[in-house]
Amino acid sequence: MKKKLTYALAAIACLLAVYATSQYLFFRWDLTAEKRYSISDQTKKLMKGIKGDIKVKIYLDGDLNAGFLKLRKDTKEMLDEFQAYSDADFEYEFINPSAAKDEKDRDKKYAELEKKGLHLIIDNEDKDEDGQSITRIVCPWAEISYKGKTIAVNLLSDVTGKSREDKLNNSSENLEYTLTDALRQLTSKNINKIAFIEGHGELPEILTYDISQTLAKYYEVDRGQLSDDPNCLSQFKAIIIAGPTKEFSEKDKYIIDQYIMHGGKVLWMIDGVRISLDSLRTQSQTIGIPLSTNLDDQLFRYGVRIDPVLVQDVQCSLVPVNTAQTGDQPKWTPSPWYYAPLLLTSPSHPVTKNLTPVKSEFASAIEFVGNDSTMKRSVLLVTSTGTHVQMMPSLVSMNIINVQKSGQYFNTGNVPVAVAMEGHFTSDFANRMMPDGIHTTQLPMNKSFSTKMIVVSNASIICNDVDGSDGNNGIVPLGYDKYMNQQFGNKDFVLNCVNYLTDDEGWMNLRNRDLQLRMLNKPAVIGQRRFWQWANVILPLFILAIFGTSYYYYRKKKFIK
Repeated sequence: MKKKLTYALAAIACLLAVYATSQYLFFRWDLTAEKRYSISDQTKKLMKGIKGDIKVKIYLDGDLNAGFLKLRKDTKEMLDEFQAYSDADFEYEFINPSAAKDEKDRDKKYAELEKKGLHLIIDNEDKDEDGQSITRIVCPWAEISYKGKTIAVNLLSDVTGKSREDKLNNSSENLEYTLTDALRQLTSKNINKIAFIEGHGELPEILTYDISQTLAKYYEVDRGQLSDDPNCLSQFKAIIIAGPTKEFSEKDKYIIDQYIMHGGKVLWMIDGVRISLDSLRTQSQTIGIPLSTNLDDQLFRYGVRIDPVLVQDVQCSLVPVNTAQTGDQPKWTPSPWYYAPLLLTSPSHPVTKNLTPVKSEFASAIEFVGNDSTMKRSVLLVTSTGTHVQMMPSLVSMNIINVQKSGQYFNTGNVPVAVAMEGHFTSDFANRMMPDGIHTTQLPMNKSFSTKMIVVSNASIICNDVDGSDGNNGIVPLGYDKYMNQQFGNKDFVLNCVNYLTDDEGWMNLRNRDLQLRMLNKPAVIGQRRFWQWANVILPLFILAIFGTSYYYYRKKKFIK
């Protein structure tokens, strides 16, 4: 009896010691192979640094299929992790937008969500026992509120061409980045500056309006020409050079070069070929000629070259073509516009992972030059496996729509159109005289600090369309194709490019998170449905019976002795 009492007291003492220790030590142990339930160190730091109440409303609730239920579960687990590391009052709640029993109240709730930009989706992929589709209204959105500001977060990663299971798995992979991105927008105190460079025939403000508005949620966006001061760009975290059509002076090149040498980041969006769209519209043809911006030597020194060619691709957007006979009523038929490739995105880079294909037009090819092993180089966008490379100068004609999709013509593939480079760049002005017009006593740097740049050989990727006449212009969302009625990934691509360039803390690496998708074998499940149902009912009872019987005979044998 005394021995048992000693054991009991020792156990109680151990429990009290564990409890006391837990008041001062905090840890969580993730036993999954891919660390499914862990958040990054920078997320933990973010949550500990937030002062004030955070409220999260998640509308992904109610009658959901298995895929959306899993996304709801993953969202709850991620928010639980946020809550565990937060020093603030972090609260969240799940709301069923279809909870109202009255159809009128339910429709009113749907309308309120749509008005706030929380777009509902119709899910009808599940079927009942009779094979009839089950229709559900799903709202895969969350609202995060902090100090009177609210941001809507789309939890569903809707990548064109992927199955529903892959889309939902991608959504789970992106949860940490998606939610922390919204929190950083709400809580950020220091806003970085970025700038669109002007003065060399770059795209006008109206054609970059949509992406400028998107970037303004994260940055202070400026526009302007370069001055004589070689340090005029030092205040900007990154600069964007979008579609120049005139040559850069040596002075301007020097200012950009030294900006890079001091750690500045650049998003180059430069066409390799000049196309007259007016001639193409009025005469159905034009001559494509290499576009000279006087940047070839500078980009070459940094390790990349934009070739003066045009890529044609079988995976392309459509263009309406009048196929009616002369004198008949116009008959507009959608036809493949091979000069407008739908570019494939790299699945292994944080800028492009889980991104919808990017729409382009009159894109050129990019190739790396040099063999600097210290430079990290990545391809971001490529054409499909059915590509034709057209050398310039040559004729660009609307008759290209009549070209057959044969392997003889489209005889190459996966041509790079956008690349990223990271490392220490060599100055284009190393061992050269300082150009005229630069007024400074500061010696030029010949080797850069560690920095990044992205080079895209097509400016149309950042260019939004404009509908309407002068004075009544309607901005078409960037990446939206009105003929195909489809939204492509242009806006997300450009935003990710700038976020990647300005990211010094590794937030973009969260987009590279991989969660293994462990899916059931659907044909086997459907064909053996009854077997697995009975197995799940009977097998646990059978195992329990064996355990009970074994334990009974074990005790009987022990106590008989």
